[in-house]
Amino acid sequence: MITLKAYAKINLGLEVISRREDGFHELATVLQTVSLFDEIAVAPADALTLRCDRKGMTGERNLVWKAADLLQKESGTDQGAVIDLIKTIPIAAGLGGGSSDASATLRSLNALWKLDLDTPRLAELASQLGSDVPFFLQGGTQLGTGRGELLEPLLTPQGQWLVIVSPDIRVPGKTPALYGRLGPDDFTDGSTTAKLTEALRSGEAIPEECMVNAFERVADDAFPGLDRHRNVMLKAGADQVHLSGSGPSLFSLVKSESAGVALRRRLGGLGFHGIVVQTVTSEEQN
Repeated sequence: MITLKAYAKINLGLEVISRREDGFHELATVLQTVSLFDEIAVAPADALTLRCDRKGMTGERNLVWKAADLLQKESGTDQGAVIDLIKTIPIAAGLGGGSSDASATLRSLNALWKLDLDTPRLAELASQLGSDVPFFLQGGTQLGTGRGELLEPLLTPQGQWLVIVSPDIRVPGKTPALYGRLGPDDFTDGSTTAKLTEALRSGEAIPEECMVNAFERVADDAFPGLDRHRNVMLKAGADQVHLSGSGPSLFSLVKSESAGVALRRRLGGLGFHGIVVQTVTSEEQN
């Protein structure tokens, strides 16, 4: 059996530059893995079987199943596997849980089946599953351009602690719905993300003034009650509150683990659940 952690991500910055002719959007985003994770365990079997500790997540629409099926077909192997998925990352929350699970599935089955596919080949397969999936093959801190699949590794701000609040607000077809709410005024030129990228390349602290997200303007309308979560985080002592991906998860940078625990405790006193996490480097992931 092979077991891998499938880490969540946040977006330290996310600019939408334009709508492309293929229907996707041109992005400039900085993705960062954090220490919240699902687990993928794979074991040899005659056929593919997916098991999950959450109901309704074992069907062929699950990205884990799609990743396993794609790898099996593209490699031509007749091997199967029992895949166990243990979910901790909130679902459809802007934290990349499904994409991370798919990436961990590709990596673990590549090892289990002894396919010896290199990272570029796995990235080709990952890009067929979703724009964020290639990022999770290496994790850490990366600049994503194009649809988000063109990646450049950056220095990870090590030891950075964060507190995440992930509201249970579901929007059907969330990602296309959120993109559909964006207008020309929400498109930017990527220069703010470029400044964020340069700071990270230089090993500087994360400049919060560069942590923009194109979905901030539309998120409060798209997710009823999100503004209440944001306000409670500020009331509990968060300095600044940022949106991850297309939402609805919110996060705040904190100075230390103890500061994160204290913020989580204050959130709990107000009836809200906070998750204290730390940045994860690509070396720690792999």
